[in-house]
Amino acid sequence: MKHLYLKFLAIMAGFLCLAASAAQAEITIDLRKGNVEPLPIAITNLQSNGDLGAQVTQVIAADLKRSGLFAPIDQRAFVQQISNPDAAPRFDDWKTINAQALVTGRVTQEGDGRLRAEFRLWDVYAGSQLIGQQFFTQPENWRRVAHIIADQIYQKLTGETGYFDTRVVFVSESGPKTERVRQLAIMDQDGANMRILTKSRAIVLTPRFSPNQQEITYMSFEGEQPRVYLLQLETGQREVVGNFPGMTFSPRFSPDGQRVIMSLQEKGNANIFTMDLRSRTTTRLTSTAAIDTSPSYSPDGQRIVFESDRGGRQQLYVMGADGSGQQRISFGDGAYSTPVWSPKGDLIAFTKQSGGKFSIGVMKPDGSGERILTTGFHNEGPTWAPNGRVIMFFRQPAGSGGPKLYSIDISGYNEQPIPTPAFASDPAWSPLLE
Repeated sequence: MKHLYLKFLAIMAGFLCLAASAAQAEITIDLRKGNVEPLPIAITNLQSNGDLGAQVTQVIAADLKRSGLFAPIDQRAFVQQISNPDAAPRFDDWKTINAQALVTGRVTQEGDGRLRAEFRLWDVYAGSQLIGQQFFTQPENWRRVAHIIADQIYQKLTGETGYFDTRVVFVSESGPKTERVRQLAIMDQDGANMRILTKSRAIVLTPRFSPNQQEITYMSFEGEQPRVYLLQLETGQREVVGNFPGMTFSPRFSPDGQRVIMSLQEKGNANIFTMDLRSRTTTRLTSTAAIDTSPSYSPDGQRIVFESDRGGRQQLYVMGADGSGQQRISFGDGAYSTPVWSPKGDLIAFTKQSGGKFSIGVMKPDGSGERILTTGFHNEGPTWAPNGRVIMFFRQPAGSGGPKLYSIDISGYNEQPIPTPAFASDPAWSPLLE
């Protein structure tokens, strides 16, 4: 599985252009409208010798459909069967089935064994090519090619960066409820290519990616002493982050990857510390008799959001990266926890417990504009897609055997289950792969 961590060979070899691309008017999806009507898009099977082209197409279509912004048209409705993806299509045939956008292309194998994937995105009603690109990589990376193509289509039609070429690390839960085994696992954002990262039966919690995606920090009860670990994804090597006498928990990387921020328990209370990963020096940021935990940096690294019960109940607070200016930002009914700053910096996601239910919501960094996205018996642990458009979380419905992963748009629409082989909790979304 090592190939998942290697860069593509000449990932974008060039652009494919036709004369038809001269038109200026382009279709776009306006994400400011909230609940957007999905755009009808026709995605033809990428031509290939064998089934690979159809497999790539299926992944592209699934990515776009799952976003809630696109409605792939059933291929059985297609009037024109594309025989030459280099030629302009018969646009009237695609207008007949109400396709506003069209994807064509091919997948071929080069003489040196590399895979070449080409695609073109067409604006059907303007009769123009919007984008054309080709990619080279190793054949085993064909799913990544599909995700990258979906990202390119998403970005061209929405104006925002895609999030399909990403991974999710999470806690995989198996076995009976009274003897549940919790292990770290990693998968593509659509649930494919899942593999277990830790073999120990010790409980693991709160895995988080480093900005460079090569490391994960997490909490483990191995040796019956809760500690924060660093795990190298490519080599499998791991190490304890500091030899602290008390329990360490809720670790997360700083945006530059040079520090880990976490909580350290001392005599019944917990405060927030940072550790410089180069010098291993620690800095204390909070000093209260309360429980301060779940810290998360703003994307510029200048501020930190965290939860604290210093006011008698869990609420959200924001402070400077040096611990200065600690200020409460949540004031609604109920308890607030697990805050995480959006990659865009404009919102903070959180878990809210009120009236016997758990909700996933968002608010602005000053606490204004609170919105609840979804409510259930037990929802928890939000994590952001790298474009700040989608949130993943875990839910355990009443009476169910265990938790499962879900995603939802920040508009509160398009809630989707994320397939996992076993029960799953504590998801963390990676940045876009390199």
